[in-house]
Formats: sequence, C-alpha cells, structure tokens
Amino acid sequence: MFEESPFKGKTGVQRIWNAMHYSLAGLRAAFTCEDAFRQEARLAALLIPASFFLPVSGLGRALMIASILLVLIVELLNSAIEAAVDRISLDRHHLSKRAKDIGSAAVLLALINVAFVWFCVLWG
Repeated sequence: MFEESPFKGKTGVQRIWNAMHYSLAGLRAAFTCEDAFRQEARLAALLIPASFFLPVSGLGRALMIASILLVLIVELLNSAIEAAVDRISLDRHHLSKRAKDIGSAAVLLALINVAFVWFCVLWG
C-alpha cells in the first residue's frame, strides 16, 4: 500500500482554503523565479486590457483572453517540469533535456496559438 500525503485528508472549506494558498504560493514562486513567466505575465497585462478596446464580439474577446491565459498555464506547467527535473539531478542527461525541450515546445505552440487566435479574431 502506498503512503498518502498527510494533506490529502483535508476536505470541504479547509481543503479549498489550503489549495488557494498553495496556488498563490505557486504563482508567487513563478513570478519571482521564472523570467519567462514574468515576461508572459507582462504580455498578458498588456493584451488582456487591450482586448476590451478592440471592436470584437464577446466570443472573440473570450477567445483572445483564453489564448493568453493558456500561455500562462502552459508556462507554469513547463516551469514545474523544469524544477522537478532539476530537483532530481543537475547532471546533463538526454531524458532531462528531452523533458525540458518538450515543455518549451508546448510554450512555443501556446504562443503561436495566441498569434493565430488574435489574427483570426481581428482580421478573420
């Protein structure tokens, strides 16, 4: 039998409260320690408000904002992968490189998606 985390027993409001604090700690860590996340967060801070001043439908605006939030989500996952790989070992290994490169590729695709969605909404 596998040993469960002692934090798994929390339920109800206490679990939600703990989860919120862990999530905020994760956002703080990403913003403090990850240059790429800071750059993408700044981009989001510019583009999301800008979307409200563009002559697009509500659905178009929702797609534009969702595409930007997707970049932040994928960057958080990529940063988590990189931290876990580095925690295991800082030695160079082809599987560590593969994991990091695949995470980076996911961020690239999310950024391409932003350009595609914004182009389609604005000029489609």
